[in-house]
Amino acid sequence: QLHLVESGGGLVQPGGSLRLSCAASGRTFSSYAMGWFRQAPGKEREFVAAISWSGGGTWYEDSVKGRFTISRDNAKNTVYLQMNSLKPEDTAVYYCAANSGENSISFFLAELYDYWGQGTQVTVSS
Repeated sequence: QLHLVESGGGLVQPGGSLRLSCAASGRTFSSYAMGWFRQAPGKEREFVAAISWSGGGTWYEDSVKGRFTISRDNAKNTVYLQMNSLKPEDTAVYYCAANSGENSISFFLAELYDYWGQGTQVTVSS
């Protein structure tokens, strides 16, 4: 079992920044690729970003490329999502998740993740 807890969400004005954190406990964190997903009201959960177990590979949804950065610190069992130039359409509940697979194709698919956090609300509004 891997327990994930997100933090860092909140209310921010358009153009602002937030950094989300996801702290893991339980099984070996460094064995898992990690992903961030988000879900806005009335919409399906969507992929945002993913990072390989080593941190050597990263993947992003097109709308966040150049604005968001995913990173991890395996010594601290934590994955981060730095979000810059935030837009109102980024408003959603953000979830981190752990993926035990090795094929990067699986990193884009929510149903292939093994563990999920409870989510943190991000609201971008003036």
